[in-house]
Amino acid sequence: MKPLINVIQQQSGTAFKLKTNDILTVIDPMGEQVSDMVLFNAADYQEKLSSGKSLDFEESMLLTKGNYLWSNRSRKMMEIIEDTNGRNDFLLAPCSPETFKIMYNYDEEHPSCLNNLHHHLEPYGISVDDIPTAFNIFMNVQFDSAGKLSVHPPTSKEGDYIRFKAQMDLLVGLTACSAEDSNGGTFKPIHYLIETEPNLIKR
Repeated sequence: MKPLINVIQQQSGTAFKLKTNDILTVIDPMGEQVSDMVLFNAADYQEKLSSGKSLDFEESMLLTKGNYLWSNRSRKMMEIIEDTNGRNDFLLAPCSPETFKIMYNYDEEHPSCLNNLHHHLEPYGISVDDIPTAFNIFMNVQFDSAGKLSVHPPTSKEGDYIRFKAQMDLLVGLTACSAEDSNGGTFKPIHYLIETEPNLIKR
């Protein structure tokens, strides 16, 4: 039986648990849509995804197939086993209400990945201050020789996907990003599916 494709509606999010060796596939069904992902050890939420450790141990700013995502305790959390797009970001924090006030001069309330992550992770006891820098799937952040950062539309096309293999039992937070600049000015859904080891789909 094929696993169920789950839909994260535009500018929203979700949270769920994975077992060790489960496969998570995150799909961009329409193209040019970012998905923010955060991870916690399901047995101890104080252990969580670390951008700094991951970039350090993988010796790269651009993580893709063959790389691992590491925890703040220097343990592997996820392995990237497929990546049809190949461009992801691990530098920028999830967009927040402050992002839109400070960077875009928004006075009105604006949906944000940080709020969406917190909303879905709060039932597990995760506070907003517990949420780490996300692994920004499909996000196209460029940097020049002087270190200046700029956000460009994603290079992901309709149907592009990335597959992760869980290295421990995990609590996962996942969004369809809410920032205009990150998504080429439009908002679209994100799809994902979870496969357990005995039921893996051959691609």
